[in-house]
Amino acid sequence: MVEKISDAIGAIYLPTQIKRVAAAEAEAEKIKAIAQIEISEIQQRALARVLHQEERKQENVEAISKLAIENLSPDAHPENIDPDWLSNFFDKCHFVSDTDMRIIWGKILAGEASNPGMFSKRTVALVGGLDKADAELFTQLCKFSWMVGMPSPLVFNEQDAIYTSKGINFDALTHLQSIGLLTFNNLTGFARQKLPKQFLTIYFGKRFVIEFPGSEDNQLSIGKILLTQAGQQLLSISGALPDEDFSAYVIKQWVDAGVTAYSPYP
Repeated sequence: MVEKISDAIGAIYLPTQIKRVAAAEAEAEKIKAIAQIEISEIQQRALARVLHQEERKQENVEAISKLAIENLSPDAHPENIDPDWLSNFFDKCHFVSDTDMRIIWGKILAGEASNPGMFSKRTVALVGGLDKADAELFTQLCKFSWMVGMPSPLVFNEQDAIYTSKGINFDALTHLQSIGLLTFNNLTGFARQKLPKQFLTIYFGKRFVIEFPGSEDNQLSIGKILLTQAGQQLLSISGALPDEDFSAYVIKQWVDAGVTAYSPYP
């Protein structure tokens, strides 16, 4: 992973401050030497600004790289990361200085090392445009994610207290749609189609069996939103925790729609 990062950022990366300190000292000597040359004050200030900016970028890149290395899975294969993907990744994250956002970027890099192709360039670009508040809002939404054939937050009525208490409402869903994380259909919603008589769903590891009156060609409501590809890719690193009351809420929605729902493992 260290070698791969070094290739991407054009320098030998070490997860320590040794190289950065040495480089800073060298740059200081350069500035002293340049100061002895007849250049204008504004040129000196411009040079100092550029050096300061590049130092901050390097600090951000190294901090994110360190987090990624710390989160690598034992079976990761960082040597398989596409070089173009990695260059694009560092190009998008070098301005990130917020600690929480660095963690997200570190998880993305670690995830890509574990499963090359897990995060598309489009997803990386989307994360590059996220504010911290956007990321926190998406994490809140992911508290409601079920596996219903595919992972997706279930939002049946965004006005219900179970959602609004977590900051999820019409405006929040509209905003998350506008930045490319989901599709919000407030009129008809979405449903899984052509399901068998029994169907397994999962909420944060807890399994529920859905049983329909009909023997085949059944449908199950999954609420008003669907995650985009980027949303699905980011769901796995959202850090969301389950809501204790949400599984009972969802089961009631389905039972009220005429199906039987139960947990096979009490």
